[in-house]
Amino acid sequence: MTTPSGEPSGPRGVRVNRSLTIPEGELELRFSPSGGPGGQHANKVATRAELTWNIAGSNALDEDRRARLLARLAPRLDASGALRITSDTHRSQLRNRKDVLDRLARIVAEGLRAERKRTKTTPTRASKEKRLRAKRKRSEAKDLRRQPDGE
Repeated sequence: MTTPSGEPSGPRGVRVNRSLTIPEGELELRFSPSGGPGGQHANKVATRAELTWNIAGSNALDEDRRARLLARLAPRLDASGALRITSDTHRSQLRNRKDVLDRLARIVAEGLRAERKRTKTTPTRASKEKRLRAKRKRSEAKDLRRQPDGE
């Protein structure tokens, strides 16, 4: 079902994948003036968007997902387990807001993606022979660079 404006109705938030939507109430958005050049517009308008989501205290995650995200995103989290994302690439507050929400969805989806197990394989006989041939060829080339014996 959609609203008259064309947006889906129901629980609002950031949709990460089919089974996870981060509720809007768990997200904290703050706006501040963007740094750097830009003249009067940049100095008086708060266009920089900063999004904070507390993974450790989120009700949207089950324990497995929470543990996986806390482990995978540990370098990006603060001491309380909150993920902070900022954007000031656009001149518009609306576009920077959309940018941080999109980046949140992308980062969380990547953090939840299960790592594929590596299956051990043994090298084929042909690959072993190819490696040994290459080693012999390198050795012969180096032998040719040597000074001849003084016999």
